[in-house]
Amino acid sequence: MNSTISVLLFGITRDLTGQSAVSLPLADGTSVSDLLSQMHQAYPALAGIRSLLIAVNGEYAEADQLLAQHDEVALIPPVSGG
Repeated sequence: MNSTISVLLFGITRDLTGQSAVSLPLADGTSVSDLLSQMHQAYPALAGIRSLLIAVNGEYAEADQLLAQHDEVALIPPVSGG
């Protein structure tokens, strides 16, 4: 089953893509790592972010975690402040 998944973007990821969310194709067996590779292909500037975290359904996700159609995915860039 092929469908799409929505990815929420914050901070610099939003700035680099020009969007607050994007939709990507989601095939059965797609992992967090696969999704990140798709994001890098669609938006090469994202590859320059070294410590990008990914959350799935409000929980930090490991690279091998599999994704499902209704998962909420968010790219969380490094945060700095003073």
